[in-house]
Amino acid sequence: MNLRCRSTAAGLTPVGLLPVILPVILCVLSPASLHAAIDDSVPAPAYIAQLEQRAAQAKPREQCFLYAELVHGMTQIASKQLLEGDSEAASATLTKINHYAQLIHASLANDTKKLKDAEMLMQHTTFHFGMFLRSASSDDRMALQATLTQLDHVHDEMLNQVFSH
Repeated sequence: MNLRCRSTAAGLTPVGLLPVILPVILCVLSPASLHAAIDDSVPAPAYIAQLEQRAAQAKPREQCFLYAELVHGMTQIASKQLLEGDSEAASATLTKINHYAQLIHASLANDTKKLKDAEMLMQHTTFHFGMFLRSASSDDRMALQATLTQLDHVHDEMLNQVFSH
């Protein structure tokens, strides 16, 4: 392979690799990654239960972000369950994700706190959910696609709310 090289401050970069390298660099330098590192580990059931309780008892202005955290955590759990072949548990988790997505939708009518943070978390969640969907088995794709469609819709609503303020 004969790649021409372009001189950069860091050394030589093959010109042919720029289209591949540039999106990676932009992704790493995106505002979401600069804002905060989002934890993609699978949360413990006790943490989810605690978060559910906090969200249920929170003031209406604070619920949107807490529900977004729940959706993110439960997405990690559903991914793990599907990877382990536990479709039944994953289906129950997807039902909960859909429920909390509906609660996010309902809470957007309030003047919510941390709306931008919730939107960024939802963007991260839908991106990773979409990546997982591409690698899921065909048996699980229909339920995953329906959930992703709902999450995308909620994310779009959140973006509209962010831009309207």
